[in-house]
Amino acid sequence: MKILVLNCGSSSVKYKLIDTTDNNTLAEGGVEKIGLEDGFLKFKRNDGSKEIVELGLTDHNGAISAILHNLTDEKEGCIKSFDEIDAVGHRVVHGGEKFNKSVLIDEDVIAKIKECYAIAPLHNPANMTGIEAITALMPNVPQVGVFDTAFHQTMPAKSYMYALPYKYYAEDGVRRYGFHGTSHRYVSQRVCQFLNEDITKQRIITCHVGNGGSITAVLFGKSVDTSMGLTPTEGLMMGTRVGDIDPGALTYLMEKHNLTAADIQRIINKESGVAGVSEISSDMREIEAADKAGNERAVLALQMYEQRIIKYVGAYAAEMGGVDIIVFTGGVGENQTGVRENVCAPLSFMGVEIDKEINAKTRGTETIISTAASKVKVVVIPTDEELMIAKDTEAIVNGRQPE
Repeated sequence: MKILVLNCGSSSVKYKLIDTTDNNTLAEGGVEKIGLEDGFLKFKRNDGSKEIVELGLTDHNGAISAILHNLTDEKEGCIKSFDEIDAVGHRVVHGGEKFNKSVLIDEDVIAKIKECYAIAPLHNPANMTGIEAITALMPNVPQVGVFDTAFHQTMPAKSYMYALPYKYYAEDGVRRYGFHGTSHRYVSQRVCQFLNEDITKQRIITCHVGNGGSITAVLFGKSVDTSMGLTPTEGLMMGTRVGDIDPGALTYLMEKHNLTAADIQRIINKESGVAGVSEISSDMREIEAADKAGNERAVLALQMYEQRIIKYVGAYAAEMGGVDIIVFTGGVGENQTGVRENVCAPLSFMGVEIDKEINAKTRGTETIISTAASKVKVVVIPTDEELMIAKDTEAIVNGRQPE
């Protein structure tokens, strides 16, 4: 089955066309700067080379139309017509408490996604543009919604509730929802396949760390706690997001500097994190280079970044009564060898021991980086959210429940 996977942002669309018979990626790319004159489509050819085509598209309908026509282009395409696309899987960021699994999109599902706009104003409306564009351009193709929050709906109330007056949960839905759920689900399943372990018997901590980052405690295949909250701002220190912070610090700054709620949202989401502390970059590769050059602010930012990961791993190990597997994934988790080594070193008291030589050579490949003597398996598993979305879409279209 050929599945088109779409990830629509406010001004961009990322896509992959996946053949689920062999899990082969037939095409991938994206449209950026939608609505601007310098908007463009970029895609990867079969030989690995990349091409950029300037388009200047005004809306998501035009962007997705450009993607579809590129897929069927006589020279650059990989299919002859739209009819070869059997279904479309959409990444939807927030499903609230309404969705605990992927679903076939119909009018009722669309209405419920829109009900989540209030708690995901930056993400869900953008995701909906993709659904509406496919409905307009390919009205007969089945569409499936795969929610970032769904995997975390197995968390118990003690993990997802905030200690606010209960009415704010009951009336406004204020609670921890968690994000990156599709990634955490994929790598927790994949690591057990890779290690030939039964996921229902494993205590796993999945570390999806990159420019955005979250950590999840996966107990016997179910998410029982996760670091992100009502929004993706809570938890780890990230590229530009602040992560955990005393809310009193925010009200103090609001009063002292006469800041609005919009100002605070901008500061904690776009001006904080690694970029805010270092005042160099949000890119961890640049931070590591500056750290090695002795830049004090880069040293501090990197130490803070790693310390937050260590703290969550330790907390989740305690919460699950131990840990059998630690997984690193995401841009930093898969590629930044120094971060992995520095995170694992203080965990030696739990029996974590990595092979420094293997770790130093491992970038973007499925690899066990712990030693044979380590009591905890430490593994790098590159995430593949698009494949997870494609497999869910295939299962639902064929009348099966996703794994």
